[in-house]
Amino acid sequence: MKIQTKIVAEVVVSVALAYALNMIVMFRMPQGGSVTAVSMVPLLWLALRRGVRVGVIGGIIFGIVDMFPQPFVVHPVQFLLDYPLAFGALGLAGFFQTHPIGGVFSGIAGRFACHFIAGVVFFGMYAPEGMNPIVYSAIYNGSYLIVELVFSVIVMYILVKRNIIKMYL
Repeated sequence: MKIQTKIVAEVVVSVALAYALNMIVMFRMPQGGSVTAVSMVPLLWLALRRGVRVGVIGGIIFGIVDMFPQPFVVHPVQFLLDYPLAFGALGLAGFFQTHPIGGVFSGIAGRFACHFIAGVVFFGMYAPEGMNPIVYSAIYNGSYLIVELVFSVIVMYILVKRNIIKMYL
């Protein structure tokens, strides 16, 4: 596979923009996760524009960059689930190139799945007494990702409807 400079540049710009937007935090959860200024949109857009492979690569790169300056890591598998795999899952949006809103849903659902599994396995001890860790992880991770989903859908809808950024090549 020949790597095109244009695609590398789009990945770099998408990751950098996502990182900058990720620094604008509206709400931060105690064990990780936050509501940001639609920081996933550049990565979702990359996947919708360039496909699953490029989207996953961009998400993985962002996941590694996102762990700085203070990663919340308790185990190597949790690191993989909460950083490169969770953000790489945003690349699933690339399966829905002709349906961008469906892409936003699929990418964020993939990210949720990774955080959910990490939450059940590695953070279940934070569940209130008597609460099932599965329910706890679903509520914990869903509480901020649903807000991110709503904001991302709204922004993506505006970007697509107004043709603000060229979606297709």
